[in-house]
Amino acid sequence: MYSPDHFRIDDEDVAFEIIERRGVGTLVVAGPDGFEASLIPWLAVRRPGEGAVLRAHVSRANPLVEVLSAPLRGIVIFDLADGYVSPSWYPSKAEHHRVVPTWNYAAVHVHGMVGLVDDTDWKRALVTELTDRHEAEMAEPWKVTDAPADYVEGMLRGIVGVEMRIDRIEAKAKLSQNRSADDIAGVRQGLATRPQPTPSKP
Repeated sequence: MYSPDHFRIDDEDVAFEIIERRGVGTLVVAGPDGFEASLIPWLAVRRPGEGAVLRAHVSRANPLVEVLSAPLRGIVIFDLADGYVSPSWYPSKAEHHRVVPTWNYAAVHVHGMVGLVDDTDWKRALVTELTDRHEAEMAEPWKVTDAPADYVEGMLRGIVGVEMRIDRIEAKAKLSQNRSADDIAGVRQGLATRPQPTPSKP
């Protein structure tokens, strides 16, 4: 990841906070026929003295399962937020016009060895923790145990666990830190008032 000093995040705690807030990231690995990528919900597990891992699951029919029949190096990309920045939002534009468009964003790239876990208890624990985490903010949180046990067992047979043993994290927050305080305020106001695009109907 290209990270100039004023955008780079060196604090690993901040990087993990971005991972946990986003919750979903794109796993990319290189297979024999090219790259394979999937957007997957992840659980970050930090183990004192043992290093950190990312855990997830995919459908047994996902091509990743075949590609990861033997562990491979991979990268998981977490994009927390992003937005186009118009030069017209900078007050400095009126002073010298030496401004151009840009894009602000926060992102984390996680590198490590990726392998499969096909253990029913491991998968049940993972889906339970992922569900509890994402349902916590719901008015009436759904639990895995709300579904019939035989149904859950069938769903677990249809998925395969994925685990990345993290060996490197790169994090970046490009949020106009290289601009003046007035320009930063202009960007915040512009992003807050910019109309959101309406998704096209399928």
